[in-house]
Amino acid sequence: MEIDTPSRAEADILADLWVSLARGQHNHGSHLAAETNRTPIYESICQHIVTDGVRVARDSDAIDQEHADGEHVETDIVGFIMFTARTGRYEETVSAGVIENLYVMPDWRSEGIGSALLSTAEDELEADGIEIITLDVMASNRAARRFYSRHGYATHRVTMAKRKTDTHSKDE
Repeated sequence: MEIDTPSRAEADILADLWVSLARGQHNHGSHLAAETNRTPIYESICQHIVTDGVRVARDSDAIDQEHADGEHVETDIVGFIMFTARTGRYEETVSAGVIENLYVMPDWRSEGIGSALLSTAEDELEADGIEIITLDVMASNRAARRFYSRHGYATHRVTMAKRKTDTHSKDE
């Protein structure tokens, strides 16, 4: 297995992997549409390639893969991670980075690929002066929460949601 920077020509493959990631997150309560967000994530991936904020895991045994649309594609990419320095409207007391997406294809999980991708992104962010790294994980995704806990991540902030079940106006 090798970790490196993808080429711009591989952005379509990464977008397909992201669609698979987003689709899988529906099992954990995500409201993020998968296929309809393919174009925005493709554009984001291209931007991350240009700004050096994406890495891929390659395995020479993974040449024929089925992607989000059911089409088989010849590629050796089995996972990816996207990361960036956090910028925002407010000044912070530490320089922060964000792990935006981490995905390993199901057949290659539990082989250290996610750990290698995460470590690579953390090293890159640290080299850029980042002091703290944040990420989001679905509350019900116990496997992901265990994975990040094993790598030293702890709950920092909790997002709460309430579904509005009454869709009718009060005037009706």
